[in-house]
Amino acid sequence: MPDLPFDDRIAKHYEALWPEIHDPAVIEPAVDFLADLAGDGSALELGIGTGRIALPLADRGVRVHGIELSTAMIAELRTKPGADRIGVTIGDFASATVDERFSLAYLVRNTITNATTQAEQVAVFRNAAAHLEPGGTFVIENYVPALQRLPPGETIHAFEVTPTHVGVEEYDVARQIAISHHYWFHDGDVTVYSTPHRYVWPAELDLTAELAGLTLRERWADWDRSPFTSDSRSHISVWRRPE
Repeated sequence: MPDLPFDDRIAKHYEALWPEIHDPAVIEPAVDFLADLAGDGSALELGIGTGRIALPLADRGVRVHGIELSTAMIAELRTKPGADRIGVTIGDFASATVDERFSLAYLVRNTITNATTQAEQVAVFRNAAAHLEPGGTFVIENYVPALQRLPPGETIHAFEVTPTHVGVEEYDVARQIAISHHYWFHDGDVTVYSTPHRYVWPAELDLTAELAGLTLRERWADWDRSPFTSDSRSHISVWRRPE
């Protein structure tokens, strides 16, 4: 994957820019779900970032290791209490390796879309599968592409408009790419941030998993295990490596 713009500016203000994903009501169900799958084993987080999920998961007694491309995000992680318990490998989570096997690998908050080609997404699954113990599971949290909300001929969809934040998705349907544009407003200043993503459907992820030797175990609409339906805006998918 190319270097992602998770630089010092984003790392230091990550919680302030995305406060909704740092809400305990959002984090706790995810940690419960992942801790249940990890059991007495260890967990590998692909794209560990500043430790939003890894730190509370470690607090639950799960030994966590992370792979992360952004050194700025890891520097921010290291400032947090309990970060000394978290091992980190710097690198691309499509190819970086850890000399260990895990009962759980996971990738949250749509991060699979940071791999912006199909080949890269296949590589992510294969890398995750290679790090799993027999019977281990790979979990992805991802959104369902919002193409149904695009009027014919339109390529722009505003997914959030508030007094402090405007978020816009710009679609290149031919390439299956969505560029997320963010504009934050604070005390007369504007922070602008844009990143490319390869959006991907659940069915394509299932085929990607099959190429990596994984099979679908379960799929939910959220961490609380609500049923996944045609109206679901996101999904939590769990694939399993055979015994």
